[in-house]
Amino acid sequence: MSNLVHGETIVLSPLIRRITAPNPGIMTGPGTNTYLVGKGEWAVIDPGPAIPEHVDAILQAAADAHATIQWILCTHTHMDHSPAAKALQEATDATVIGMPAVSPQSQDPSFSPDQCWQEGDYVQCDDFRLLALHTPGHASNHLCFHLEQEQVLFTGDHIMEGSTVVIAPPDGDMKAYLESLEKLKGIAIRQLAPAHGHLMDHPQDVIEGLIQHRLMREAKVLTGMEKTGPADLDTLTPAVYDDVPPFLHPIARYSLQAHLDKLQKEGIVRESAGIWQKN
Repeated sequence: MSNLVHGETIVLSPLIRRITAPNPGIMTGPGTNTYLVGKGEWAVIDPGPAIPEHVDAILQAAADAHATIQWILCTHTHMDHSPAAKALQEATDATVIGMPAVSPQSQDPSFSPDQCWQEGDYVQCDDFRLLALHTPGHASNHLCFHLEQEQVLFTGDHIMEGSTVVIAPPDGDMKAYLESLEKLKGIAIRQLAPAHGHLMDHPQDVIEGLIQHRLMREAKVLTGMEKTGPADLDTLTPAVYDDVPPFLHPIARYSLQAHLDKLQKEGIVRESAGIWQKN
């Protein structure tokens, strides 16, 4: 992912351009991808963080292409995805689209969509149609957008290149995440366009691989609990994530909590006063 250059407009197809925001980090990889979809009329998917130079790069790309930005679509409202919507709308008068956050945890307080989309809503013009798919898991208000003309799925943080997605309760939900992945297996997809990383081919293999990885990790949760006996999250994390560098354990702890919550709902484990054990 190292050759994603911040601020550079990359033409990916006749209908898709990509600009990567200058916000690299442990949670964002090389930065958040903003996708520009269309020809004369554009939809901007994930405007990204409120960094003026990134907003300027989006506006300059539209000016260079003699295009007008008509829609601003946000896959979800984490701080690296939606905050630039406000400045971009002020500059273009475009329609902001997304699903409001249910939980305030790590969410963008400035996000105020003109249209609150649900599963099956879409935007359409002469050149393209973008269909919303509700994919909770990473966030309860997460949407993916399907570009039907090219069978490209803009996955936001539901699927990322080169790493798994953090599922952080209470807004993150492992059961919902797995169900959302299963739903995508029934969609005609040629490529995945993630918010972090490059386009991914063989989408069905990618999706199935993510499902199997999560099920493998769930099995390690149960194996780890057998080794530790009743234990808190701090004790369980290194046992379950012994294949992950220790400096990443504080992040892995979120997904461990999500796995345990799922298993508790299924009656397989139980928690009392912060101590987890198998039933």
